Amino acid sequence: MRHLLLIILFPIIGFSQNNLSIDVEGVASSEGRISVAVYNSSTGFLKFETVYRSDSTSAKKKKTNLVITNLPNGTYALAVFHDKNGNNKLDTNWLGIPKEAIGFSNAKMKMFGPPSFEDCAFNLKGDAQIHLELN
Repeated sequence: MRHLLLIILFPIIGFSQNNLSIDVEGVASSEGRISVAVYNSSTGFLKFETVYRSDSTSAKKKKTNLVITNLPNGTYALAVFHDKNGNNKLDTNWLGIPKEAIGFSNAKMKMFGPPSFEDCAFNLKGDAQIHLELN
């Protein structure tokens, strides 16, 4: 009987879904939205068409919280930005440098560009909370 129970529960345990709570600090104002992109691969990191999951919420000055639900165990990297004008895109100057505040899980912007997937990556094996700072 115990083995039968394990066989029935294994698919549920093996494919557990997790909630990721993201605290975004350094939010300059309550204007616009805070948007998060979740990537699960270094291939196409920071490309819109390769985002694994995304979400956004109204910005709250100083600190905004988002929760991404139903993420399977795995390795992820986050990119977050303050869409202050609410146009649903990261505004950049003519050189491609962001004009809106951005942040990454476990990393900051480098002198000559964004961090890599590996710089930002973290392992998710259960419900978790991440803190990141907008720059």
